[in-house]
Amino acid sequence: MIALQIENIKNFMDKLLLKPVFDHYRVSEATITTFTTFTVDGLLHPEFYDPETISPSEETQVSWESIRSFCLSIFRGKKLPLAFRFVFQLPNADLPGFLDENGLMIDPADVFGLYLNIQYRNNTLTLTTGSSQHVFPGNRELDHAWDQHIRDFLTREELD
Repeated sequence: MIALQIENIKNFMDKLLLKPVFDHYRVSEATITTFTTFTVDGLLHPEFYDPETISPSEETQVSWESIRSFCLSIFRGKKLPLAFRFVFQLPNADLPGFLDENGLMIDPADVFGLYLNIQYRNNTLTLTTGSSQHVFPGNRELDHAWDQHIRDFLTREELD
């Protein structure tokens, strides 16, 4: 797990809310505090959709792409939110490729999730990484690979 403080908050927020940079990630949780607190649990309810309009998926959470405009509407206005927290997760479909690319001999079924936490409070924007496994890992290889993946992502997207 790593914790990183984002210096250029405006640039980060533009890419988070206005561009598709994070759209691929799934949302485990979203909380935005303005005049009240808005909370999204991120759970996907496929029964809401017509069966013809949604394809079967192993994903159980909504994508950032599907709720980004909703979150943006809460951010609109002259004042910054008092606080917000987004917990993103690498999509389940991407997990086997991630493990292979990093040479990790881990069964994808043993990984509950790889997470990126984005938290804003007191004019400070902090990112933390995390992982969760169904079994005791015995080492930190998965954490180190995920940490490096996020560092590379931030560099590639010019998010500092």
